[in-house]
Amino acid sequence: MSEADGWRRLTAFTPARLALGRSGNGLPTTRVLEFQLAHARARDAVHAPFEAAAVADALAPDSAVLLQSRAPDRTAYLMNPDLGRVLDPQSRARLSPGAYDAALVIADGLSATAIHAHGAALARLVKAQMPDWRWAPMTVVTNGRVAIGDEVAQALGAAMAVVLIGERPGLSAADAVGIYLTWQPRPGVTRDAERNCISNVRPGGLDLAEAAHRLAWLMAEGRRLGTTGIALKEDAPDLLPPGAQPATLAPS
Repeated sequence: MSEADGWRRLTAFTPARLALGRSGNGLPTTRVLEFQLAHARARDAVHAPFEAAAVADALAPDSAVLLQSRAPDRTAYLMNPDLGRVLDPQSRARLSPGAYDAALVIADGLSATAIHAHGAALARLVKAQMPDWRWAPMTVVTNGRVAIGDEVAQALGAAMAVVLIGERPGLSAADAVGIYLTWQPRPGVTRDAERNCISNVRPGGLDLAEAAHRLAWLMAEGRRLGTTGIALKEDAPDLLPPGAQPATLAPS
C-alpha cells in the first residue's frame, strides 16, 4: 500500500482534510472549491441574522421569553464580546424571580445556523431527560454569549444555568451547538472553570440524544455535589441505542 493510500483510508474516520491530492504544484480544483464552500458556510453562520422568534415557535407547546443582550447589532457583538454577556435593561425587566432548579437559555452565539438547525430539538431532549425538575421559563437570547446565562438564571431564581449556544464554526462544521452548565451562577463573578461544557453537538458530531443524556447526568451530579466545572468530572455511561443491552465480560 502506498503512503497516499494509507492516508486516504483515514478519511473514513474523520471529516478533517486529509489526502486531498495534487494537481501540479497545487490542489485539485474540486478540493479548492470544497474549501471555499466550507469557509463561506462558516462566515454565513457567524453573520446570519438570528431568527429568535422562529426558534421560540419551534419550542411549542412550551413558550419562551425573547431577550436581547446589550449588543445592539452583530458588529457590536463581534467587536465587543462583553456586550453579549449582559442583558439590555428592557430584557432584564421581562424576567421575574421564582424558585427553580434550572433555567434553559438558548443563544445564537457564534453560529445562528446551529441554533436554527438544532436548538429547539435539543432543548426538548434536555427537558425530557429531567421531567421532575422545576424548569424556569425558557429564554431565547439574541447576540448572547455563554455568560449571559448567569444573569438570566439569577434573575429567574434558578439554581443552575443550562446554555445552548452556537459554537464558533470551523471548516468541518458550521452547525455545532455547545452546552454549558453552571451551578449557582453569579453574573460577572463566575469563571469559565466553574462551568461544564459539552461541545460539537450536531448530527455529524455528538448526537443530540447522547448530548442530552450526558447533560442530564452532569446536572444530577452537579446538584448532588453542589458544584460544576473542574470539580465535576464527566463519567456518564454511554447512551445505548433503543433495545441494546449493556456489554458484559465473558466468563473466564
